[in-house]
Amino acid sequence: MPTEHPWITTPVTADLLRGALDLERTEHGLLPHRLPARARAQCADGQLALAESQPSGVRLAFRTRATAVELDTLPTKRVHNGAPPRPDGLYDLLVDGRPAGQASVTGGNTLLVDMATGSAEKRPGPAGTARFNGLPGGVKDVEIWLPHNETTELVALRTDAPVEPLPAGDRRVWLHHGSSISHGSDAASPTTTWPALAASLGGVELINLGLGGGALLDPFTARALRDTPADLISVKIGINLVNTDLMRLRAFGPAVHGFLDTVREGHPTVPLLVVSPVLCPIHEDTPGPSAPDFSRLAEGKLGFRALGDPAERAAGKLTLRVIREELSRLVEQRAAEDPNLRHLDGRALYGEADAAELPLPDQLHPDAAAHRRIGERFAALAFAPGGPFAAGRA
Repeated sequence: MPTEHPWITTPVTADLLRGALDLERTEHGLLPHRLPARARAQCADGQLALAESQPSGVRLAFRTRATAVELDTLPTKRVHNGAPPRPDGLYDLLVDGRPAGQASVTGGNTLLVDMATGSAEKRPGPAGTARFNGLPGGVKDVEIWLPHNETTELVALRTDAPVEPLPAGDRRVWLHHGSSISHGSDAASPTTTWPALAASLGGVELINLGLGGGALLDPFTARALRDTPADLISVKIGINLVNTDLMRLRAFGPAVHGFLDTVREGHPTVPLLVVSPVLCPIHEDTPGPSAPDFSRLAEGKLGFRALGDPAERAAGKLTLRVIREELSRLVEQRAAEDPNLRHLDGRALYGEADAAELPLPDQLHPDAAAHRRIGERFAALAFAPGGPFAAGRA
């Protein structure tokens, strides 16, 4: 597409990216990761590998006079057997912190997933281009937020004026870890996942380690949090432990203590917020595991159901209600010696009244409107004066 000036191709390097913990050089370009290589080497779970490679919260950030920007990428798009294709992932453009456009990339690799067996087949496809034209003239700060739900290899960045990395600035860095809800499942776009919305409202820089299906108190995730510089840290714990039926109550408490101990090794005094699960009716009093409900898959609607028996709680099986009670107790115990540790009941973000108004479409994940509500409430509770992340507390 013609522009006033010839295209300038700028290599995509670490100083142009925010929100990634590692960058992998591939045959096509640069692949952002949200877990470091050492962590990835310690787990063979394909679901975790997929989740951490999807760049939720990862964005290019640069200063430029350009009025046109093109970003070549090779996306990997997940398709469920028997379901219609999902919409192409969105790239959100911000100019001086304000929304200024969206684009998507057609083509790319396809990951064909069989939900019944858990198997996946990757089919190669071509790279494509996200284009943004008509940017305002003059020097400006530009961010391109990558699709939160598509693995994205960065191939080439072209502009019609030179670019330079954004200076670090003085905004506090918020490091967050959670499940697929924090990852952004069913959010409308990468800047409207609830952590991205909360970060914008709170005026902080986000590093999002929300990992779909991967908030399992893994020691390598705790070490990633420990080793990542941050001014504010939150960990949202619970739903994945229930819907994978991973552990019993006896193991849960020590695992939480160990996870928090590891984080504190690298961040002994940073404000640390432990967030319990938002309301999820199917698992409030019924243990996991969760299983997919394929009855409406042909319509593109995948649901979930709980397979556990409430009577199994007596044997130590976890439910969301049990986890909330235990997290509240553990944080209260630890806070006696850790004044910068706080607890937030997830139902303050999304509770019974919210579920009645904005029910979970698939029984597990909030929709776009609920993401906005959760993000706004988190910002109001965490970043407001007196909150755990209030200005001056880092």
